Amino acid sequence: MAEGDSCWVVVLVGGVVGFIVVVVLNHFWPLLFKGKGGTVPKGSFGWPLLGETFSFLKPHSSNSVGAFLHDHCSRYGKVFKSHLFFSPTVVSCDPELNYFILQSEGKLFECSYPKPIHGILGKVSMLVAVGDTHKRLRNAALSLVTITKSKPEFLHDIEDIAIQILDSWKNKPQVIFCEEARKFTFNVIVKQVLGLTPQEPETSEILEDFLTFMRGLISLPLYIPGTPYARAVQARSRISSTVKAIVEKRRAGRRNNNNDDDDDDNNSKKNSDFLEILLSVDTLSEDEKVSFVLDSLLGGYETTSLLMCMVVHFLSHSPAALQQLKVINEALRYGNVVKFVHRKALKDVKYKGYLIPSGWKVLPVFTAVHLDPSLHANATQFHPWRWE
Repeated sequence: MAEGDSCWVVVLVGGVVGFIVVVVLNHFWPLLFKGKGGTVPKGSFGWPLLGETFSFLKPHSSNSVGAFLHDHCSRYGKVFKSHLFFSPTVVSCDPELNYFILQSEGKLFECSYPKPIHGILGKVSMLVAVGDTHKRLRNAALSLVTITKSKPEFLHDIEDIAIQILDSWKNKPQVIFCEEARKFTFNVIVKQVLGLTPQEPETSEILEDFLTFMRGLISLPLYIPGTPYARAVQARSRISSTVKAIVEKRRAGRRNNNNDDDDDDNNSKKNSDFLEILLSVDTLSEDEKVSFVLDSLLGGYETTSLLMCMVVHFLSHSPAALQQLKVINEALRYGNVVKFVHRKALKDVKYKGYLIPSGWKVLPVFTAVHLDPSLHANATQFHPWRWE
């Protein structure tokens, strides 16, 4: 081997070793953090880079906390540190700390989802936005709720869609209820937000891409062609293009209708249409408006349909509850639609002797609270009467 080649080998090996050392030090350095006036919760960081993310995300039934939380809470208590989603993290299964975190939004903590999620949701999504951007999007969301509640045709639209779904079951030997629930909630939210009926081709296109989008949202965030994450990013791009085309079509219709001021019924209908209101909001950019439509689809589709599925499932195992139908609160507790949320400490936060360092991620875990036997008697049983 020539002397020059030997030098290149030494440089390459040195670079690789140096990179590994930097990665390892960067991963474990937060473990050496010594704060003033408090102690960082006990816990472990797992492997460099990956941390304990795979163990945390390991699938488990919705009415259990899973092996990861069960093991760590047993070893370290209800509040512990870990390394999740490429960041040092404090995980909270404590109801009081969870409440404190959520009530301190914007003061001590802020929304902070993993960066790969931004690639799917978009940088201006209400789920990842903070500060003034989040306020503008939230105000738009409140406008949607106010508008739809006051629309005389709102309940009529829902009834029509429900009847169409039920009619489609005729002559079918069986139906998969979860798929039908997702179809129902999607058709409702698309009708309310975009004014599309289930029969229109854009509805089917958006639904197909949205299913791909949802599968990638909870997948390993690696942008490699063919992976669920890569397909989800591409699906979001197609949904954005479809929504932009609908928005542009609506704008063209508005320009044409400006010359027809005598059509009061048409104007009244347009004024009650959410997309019409959204187009009139000057405080939102074009990308923010498109992103808000996607957020509305996400919020109105997944959580609502999952709750419907769990209610039907739990009712089938509780005939007495079926007679009273007092199951919504219990289904939310037992089924755990939203298991946890992502937050980040804006400054050093002291809470009951614990210290949450500035910049660390914080994960309030709602599942652990919902299934805590010290808070709910027979926590692993579906019992709607506990709320009476």
